Amino acid sequence: MKKEYVMGNGAIALGALAAGVNVVSGYPGTPSSEIIETISKYPHDGLHLEWSVNEKAAMEVAASAAYAGARTLVTMKQVGLNVASDPIMSLAYVGVKGGMVIVSADDPGPISSQTEQDTRMFAEFCRIPVFDPTSPEEAYQMIQDAFSYSEKYKTPVLFRPTTRVCHAYASIEIAESFVPHAFEGFIKDSGRWVIFPRLSFANHAMIEKRNPEIGSDFSNYDRNVITGSSKKAVFTSGVSYAYVKEYLKNYEEVRLCKIATPYPFPEQLVLKALEGVEEVLCIEELSPYIENALLKVIGANQLPIKVYGKLTGHVCLSGENSADSAAKILSSFLGTPSREDGIDLSDMPALPMRPPVLCAGCPHRASFYAVKKAMQSMPDKKSYFCGDIGCYTLGNAMPLDMVDTCLCMGAGITMAQGFHWTDPGSVCFAFVGDSTFFASGMTGVVNAIYNEADMVLCVLDNSTTAMTGHQPHPGTGKNMMGNIVDKVSIVRILEGMGVKKIEVVDPLDLEKAVNTVKECAALSGVKAIIFKSPCIAISKPSGKMKISEKCIQCKKCIREIGCPALITVDGKVTIDEGLCTGCGLCSKVCPVSAIGGDCHE
Repeated sequence: MKKEYVMGNGAIALGALAAGVNVVSGYPGTPSSEIIETISKYPHDGLHLEWSVNEKAAMEVAASAAYAGARTLVTMKQVGLNVASDPIMSLAYVGVKGGMVIVSADDPGPISSQTEQDTRMFAEFCRIPVFDPTSPEEAYQMIQDAFSYSEKYKTPVLFRPTTRVCHAYASIEIAESFVPHAFEGFIKDSGRWVIFPRLSFANHAMIEKRNPEIGSDFSNYDRNVITGSSKKAVFTSGVSYAYVKEYLKNYEEVRLCKIATPYPFPEQLVLKALEGVEEVLCIEELSPYIENALLKVIGANQLPIKVYGKLTGHVCLSGENSADSAAKILSSFLGTPSREDGIDLSDMPALPMRPPVLCAGCPHRASFYAVKKAMQSMPDKKSYFCGDIGCYTLGNAMPLDMVDTCLCMGAGITMAQGFHWTDPGSVCFAFVGDSTFFASGMTGVVNAIYNEADMVLCVLDNSTTAMTGHQPHPGTGKNMMGNIVDKVSIVRILEGMGVKKIEVVDPLDLEKAVNTVKECAALSGVKAIIFKSPCIAISKPSGKMKISEKCIQCKKCIREIGCPALITVDGKVTIDEGLCTGCGLCSKVCPVSAIGGDCHE
């Protein structure tokens, strides 16, 4: 054995390797992305590893491997679980043979997501078990347990780390090497593996009978913990347990119950924890899941216990918890001193605002600016700008202000069509990244062609999946097995779909880019512009722009494009050389040609 200092996601990855996982698939999404990336860095002979084209594909790849008896891991963030909901609902009924663990990393806050979602609620909805780790150390052990429970009950299971668990660090003791799980292989049996109404009906009844058995089993699971003895009890789970435990280290007599397996709810353990208790406080993220489950148990057993939490206004209904917020809540509940008692915080400065922005030199800024300038030259045309999920969502920020809508991955393409049908004389733009195009954009394009919509598809192709950490995708020519593969051409896909007008342009060639947009905006039907320029984080350009004495301090460069490398010092425009990449966009905006240097050619 050896010790390694790893991120929570790394602990999950290493735990899966220790469990002998055979097939790993997923789609990148913060806070889950590092799980697959960690596995790729360790010896994994006999293991298939892939970034799938989307979460649905990842789920289905892993499902068939689990039918064969292989141990499979699927990774995604919480909104990705929505994309995979179709196969997971059916999988709950069909079941598996090999252990199948689905990591859905929740993002309370939300810190980097469209929504706050609680995977525990999803687990109950689709009737499969869910594990809720409190730390990287526990995640390492618990994911191995998850594989065992999955095989024991022949069901996929959900594994729900949250951002603070995924991105925390800890020292983990791991094996020197990993051995893949030996499995039997797929045995044909249409009565088991082909989902028909009759099978679903029978299996639904089986699930409802089985889940209470799992709940009883979970009551004996050693990750569900009861400590202390008092008339007041605190129930918690996930990273909130760490916050609660930190505060209660000076109040060890307080009854504390950690729920590591929220569904099926471990009722026998909970009833034991409630013995002699008069009041209960629930501290959890995000929904009042444990609180509601407790109320059911207390009501069913007619216990005279008061329950406090989100439903009573004692705990916030949205956002993540913290050590400070938990301390305040516990202090009020227990009548004990708060962390801040006796500390003067009146002169403490507020935290600075750090809104997300496109990087200096990001080619997406040039793409948005080209579309903006083109449409400003066509004032008789009303425009709609439908955005999507990725770096280019940041095109909504001033001064670009080029994202009118952003709903979910791939939705910009179909939403642009909706605007066309409600305002036929307008020009409807859909912005989508190259990775998102492959993940969920193609069906929207087919829909536009089939239903004869007018729209301009703008594929912002920076040759990577930038927002989540520069993972490869089908257009990059490399996969997670380390193999060089044929690049999937977006142009050829669009041609095959039947898009007649397809233009490829470098957005940093501003004049050509603007003219291309004008040309496409004047045509009817589905048009596509592929703005192709690599992400500056992977191309790492080293050029710098400079401002000459010709500068008239009009500040148009700052007002027009909002590049973070353009700043003012003592009221004068200057360029932050630490940020500038020499893309040259600012030089094309300057009205007096005062900016030059190692600009883009």
